[in-house]
Amino acid sequence: MKQLFQIGLLLSSLCVFLTSCNGQTQSSVPKEEELSNDFDEVMPFAYKMPSNLSSTDTSPGWTQNGQKISLTGTVYERDGKTPASNVIIYYYHTDIHGIYATNPNEPLNMPKNKLGQTHGYIRGWVKTGVDGKYTINTVMPGTYPSRAEPAHVHITVKEKNMEEPYYLDDFVFDDDPLLTSQRRNKLENRGGSGVIRIVKKGNLWIGERNLILGLNIPNYPVQPDKHHNSGKDIGEDLSSFTPYHAYGPDKGRMTCPICKYGWYHGILYFVGNNPNWPDIEKWLVFLDNEGQKRGKYLKAHFVYGNETDYSKEKRLKNLEHLGDKLHLTNIALTFVPSFSDKSSEIYLNKVNPNIENTIIVYRRSNIIGKFTNLKPTKENFAKIQRQLDQTDNEYFRLPGAKKE
Repeated sequence: MKQLFQIGLLLSSLCVFLTSCNGQTQSSVPKEEELSNDFDEVMPFAYKMPSNLSSTDTSPGWTQNGQKISLTGTVYERDGKTPASNVIIYYYHTDIHGIYATNPNEPLNMPKNKLGQTHGYIRGWVKTGVDGKYTINTVMPGTYPSRAEPAHVHITVKEKNMEEPYYLDDFVFDDDPLLTSQRRNKLENRGGSGVIRIVKKGNLWIGERNLILGLNIPNYPVQPDKHHNSGKDIGEDLSSFTPYHAYGPDKGRMTCPICKYGWYHGILYFVGNNPNWPDIEKWLVFLDNEGQKRGKYLKAHFVYGNETDYSKEKRLKNLEHLGDKLHLTNIALTFVPSFSDKSSEIYLNKVNPNIENTIIVYRRSNIIGKFTNLKPTKENFAKIQRQLDQTDNEYFRLPGAKKE
């Protein structure tokens, strides 16, 4: 019956998403093992896991009468750039009523253990190939009847060279009214931000999330190089902040660059206590030209945070003069009293004021590229352009995403 259902899916209008689904039949499910008495002590990661996994899976929840969703992205190594192969992702979530329902007729059903714990029957696995990509087709989970948490999908990963799996931040949904600012600020960002922003394709909702192995995982065996570290990591969401705009379309106001211009690409060019003005001018001209070429699909902001002899009036006058001198038209020149300033909330983005610069490339508030102490050379300009081109192409390959 399950195989017939999947064949029906392949013939539907959504076949483009489901053609590589991992059909899970009873014959592919190992003999049922005993569940742990406490899931907090022993994670039931492999309970009924099929022997053959693919990079795409359709959950048993797909048959429910709810909103169909497709969760997709790429799994990267700790550097945030190298695709990770042979990574197993285990997922599970509630049914459309917000319950971890059990269903003995489903091959992947998990009964309750002695403590009454279960992951229910809406669960499954994907395994990345050499490109690191994964896709989970399922139904939008319901919120717990208590409404104690936003709707979410749990995920756990197991790397090919690690004995134990570890959990990542749940998938949560950006437009969920229960996902308040307070909850967002408490997210651990394990593996990167789990906040999903939906692209609609007919009756299907598509959410893209790239996973960074080891990111914000305590005691992870491979730690990043902390030399000259500045800013949040690739895969994390930027925190909103309100610099003062000295030059550009929002001149004279305190406006959050991420909130106002964050749907497509954005670049934040941070300079702190050690400004190199000849290099700054070269970067501003380059970023302004990129903004002209890419139109509404790129918005760049210069954020100056030199805390030495800070004066709002002098800072405003100097940046106004700089914008006029360079004839800038597509980049905003902004400033904050310092990168530790709490009134603007810039401190939440963890920018190091003592290095020459921090350049962050983001899309829909999620960091997709980060560079520090980058000199304004042709080679480094090309790095930024390649980053924009690559992720631009990835976004517009998503079904339903198109340039206007």
